[in-house]
Amino acid sequence: MRRPFILMALLSISTTVPAAERPNVLMIAADDLNDWIGCLKGHPQAQTPHMDALAARGVLFTNAHCQSPLCNPSRTSLLTGQRPSSTGIYTLVPGMRQVDTTHEAVTLPQSFGRAGYHTSVFGKIYHDGSILPKDRAAEVTVWGAAPGMPKPKERLSHGNWDHPAMDWGVFPEDDTQQADWKIADAAIEQLKTLPAEKPFFMGVGFRLPHVPCFASQKWFDLYPTSTLQMPPVKENDRDDVPDFAWYLHWKLPEPRLSALKQYNEWQPLVRAYLASISLMDSQVGRVVEALKATGRDKDTLIVFWSDHGWHLGEKGISGKNTLWERSTRVPLIFAGPDLPHGVSCSQPVELLDVYPTLLELCGLPARSDVEGHSLVPQLRDVATPRQWPAITTHNQGNHAVRSEKWRYIRYADGSQELYDMVADPNEWTNLAAKPEYAAVIHDHAHWLPKIDLPAAPGSQHRLLERKDGEWFWEGERIVPGELER
Repeated sequence: MRRPFILMALLSISTTVPAAERPNVLMIAADDLNDWIGCLKGHPQAQTPHMDALAARGVLFTNAHCQSPLCNPSRTSLLTGQRPSSTGIYTLVPGMRQVDTTHEAVTLPQSFGRAGYHTSVFGKIYHDGSILPKDRAAEVTVWGAAPGMPKPKERLSHGNWDHPAMDWGVFPEDDTQQADWKIADAAIEQLKTLPAEKPFFMGVGFRLPHVPCFASQKWFDLYPTSTLQMPPVKENDRDDVPDFAWYLHWKLPEPRLSALKQYNEWQPLVRAYLASISLMDSQVGRVVEALKATGRDKDTLIVFWSDHGWHLGEKGISGKNTLWERSTRVPLIFAGPDLPHGVSCSQPVELLDVYPTLLELCGLPARSDVEGHSLVPQLRDVATPRQWPAITTHNQGNHAVRSEKWRYIRYADGSQELYDMVADPNEWTNLAAKPEYAAVIHDHAHWLPKIDLPAAPGSQHRLLERKDGEWFWEGERIVPGELER
């Protein structure tokens, strides 16, 4: 029974504990999941009983944010404990072991493996392709199944978008054909056969609700078209946003809201996204129940997170890759023995904080190369203030600073946005140009990363670069005022 040690960690009692007495860790991740889960109230109709149950037996961080609004840099940051601005990893490639700044980084699973844990990952924890097959054994004890999404023979959605993943609808009929079902199956089988003589660290990465948003009919039935509530959208919301922002946020492979409306696909996408969330939630439930069936749940910490959020029409777009709330805010839940139950913390926190938090809770040595900060003080008392805001970076020089009340955005050309997230949670009014908010901007600008590396060699796709004093987006020169608003 390892429960007393977690309590000692929460009480900040320094001790040396044998590996066999340390708690297990089950880390569950979702892909492209924003705050549309029941306990976060991001969408009033979201049905996520298993994630809600996890939050009810743990601590829910309601103001948690990713380090990058894109899969590879976000996951690399969480796993290495380093900011994208410190590594230069901003795009879908290169992988962390192909970049000098992270080539020798000790990842979160490696820290646990070196401390005597049996380590395994299933599904998408590391970004697909970021670790070559020959290098997987150096990362974890067991590198498990990571099946891809099922796809129908013909596209189910209608529109002129070319991206192969931009599809949604009822498919397949049998949930067992879903990638997330297969990932859960593999994790469940591993839970049944884990060695009893040592603690384990297991990562289970689900693919939904990442597009294509496919689910069987029963999940769509949870969200009838006749009563479906659409996300709040303001006409002309882009009028007070800097031109520079739209080269980051506008030239995306995902369809714009105008295109979704043109082809009558906005409501089907929202419905499919919700259905995909509920399907993924059911697989979270399967894995947690399997853990309970082993009897090791009493000695296991569970942490749940998503790599970044997703727009569904807000700010006129669908997809990620923005520095606004819909793209950066993510679920973050810690649950386990001796942790508080059913409480929430509104302090700004980062996915970067997962690494040092788990090290401290499990009695592993802290690492000086990890840039996040342990959440143990907030797990001990959710009212404990945090000194640090949450920072999200999207390409070199573009950062969002999120405090408890404000979102401040600074772009690489010096343009800015500021939103009062209490009075204006939809970010409809940019306050940056108003002189009465100069002090707020000054206070938040203080937190902009001091290290801000250029993109790592080999970076490509959605890359912003500066050459000879001019800016280029995916190789195309930025001309101010050219973009459609």
